[in-house]
Amino acid sequence: MTTGGILRADPDYAATARLDELRRTEYGYLDEQGHVYLDYTGAGLAARAQIAAHATRLSGTLFGNPHSVNPTSSAATEMVARTRARVLAHLNADPDEYVAVFTPNATGAARLVGEAYPFSRASRLVLTCDNHNSLNGVREFARCARTTTDYVPGTAPDLRVDPEVLTAELTRGRRGLFGYPAQSNFSGVRHPLEWVGLARDLGYDVLLDAAAYLPTARLDLSVIHPDFLIVSWYKLFGYPTGVGCLVARREALAKLRRPWFSGGTIKAVTVGTPWHAMAPDESAFEDGTLNFLSIPDVHFGLDWLEGIGVELVGTRARCLTRWLLDRLTALRHSDGSPMAVVYGPLTTEGRGGTIAFNLLDRAGRIVDERLVAAETSAAGISLRTGCFCNPGVGEGAFGLGLDRLRALGTSASGSFEEYLRLLGLPSAGAIRVSFGIASTAGDVERFAEFTERTYRDRLTGTDGLPPRDRC
Repeated sequence: MTTGGILRADPDYAATARLDELRRTEYGYLDEQGHVYLDYTGAGLAARAQIAAHATRLSGTLFGNPHSVNPTSSAATEMVARTRARVLAHLNADPDEYVAVFTPNATGAARLVGEAYPFSRASRLVLTCDNHNSLNGVREFARCARTTTDYVPGTAPDLRVDPEVLTAELTRGRRGLFGYPAQSNFSGVRHPLEWVGLARDLGYDVLLDAAAYLPTARLDLSVIHPDFLIVSWYKLFGYPTGVGCLVARREALAKLRRPWFSGGTIKAVTVGTPWHAMAPDESAFEDGTLNFLSIPDVHFGLDWLEGIGVELVGTRARCLTRWLLDRLTALRHSDGSPMAVVYGPLTTEGRGGTIAFNLLDRAGRIVDERLVAAETSAAGISLRTGCFCNPGVGEGAFGLGLDRLRALGTSASGSFEEYLRLLGLPSAGAIRVSFGIASTAGDVERFAEFTERTYRDRLTGTDGLPPRDRC
């Protein structure tokens, strides 16, 4: 029996057979184009039904700028309001406690919090080292307010945060804002949702990044109560892009003070004297005209995902993750040396469907991930390479200490290759494979077979590139 046959015989995998039918129909363009898509943490894929629903809606109804009361404006306003309610329903969030603010993406949602949060010398920003740069960037708003930023480290080899270390850090010193991801976009580690309650009980406001978590898991805001939740909807179901959300507790949103105003965010303004009054609801945080033609697609996407079952997608992702982890750790060159090194957990316990790793040549050197990117692309395989906008986990995974990191300060205008030299890195980052709604055993088989065929017994130069490609 082939390894693919073993995977398909897995009862958990067999229970997700409906997804294979959806792959053949709604996501059939993948096989029609001969493409393997392994970058669901980067972006989900859109079903044909989603695109058809968008076209049907726009061809059947007129929509206009919501900032009016004319018929087209009212139609758009109604669709936006319905989608707000659908977002809260998906998260089981009480509308008396939470509001949904539409943003361009999760990054835009994080910026809203960072720029308006009441940072001061008397407050503190605490972040886990495992954070997307959308949250790392919040520290710049804190710095401008003379607020101290402290990071809680992760530990090798699983790249998890020690709960005792976290508790000690949160207990120490001033209170303020605590930010962390429900799921790492680098390693796939799922950090405990219980940290939300822990931090809030200690006096913190909590900013929870759910962008990588929600595509394969459910979040219940009647059980956990983050003050701020950020999400990009294209991560869940591919379409539309350009629409995200800041889901915020009403009490927490009332603490924010925006540093500017714009069209749609105010209820009154004067020019003769510098006065304005912000809108009293979530519209105070929605700059200019909303993406009113695409926001209703979020409603359809949530209905689509609900009809399939996010738990079903999570089960499929877990099965494929388990198999690929086994394959990667078992890959060997002909002399028995390993072909891959995985960063993060080697089991599916407490993790999502994202795997970060590097390939090793037969001499044990890391194969430059940029070379892997080029060769997988040529083979019709889409995956992600680099540091995935999560430098903290990368520093832990690659063992970068403070001495080497401080060396970057001496070459602020250097080339990327110069940065790698200063850090002593053989590669620009790692390789990331992630699974989602249309992933199948065939995708994993094709990738695993390509990897073994292409890199087994391969010898690269000291810079990670094949000797013939070196200058």
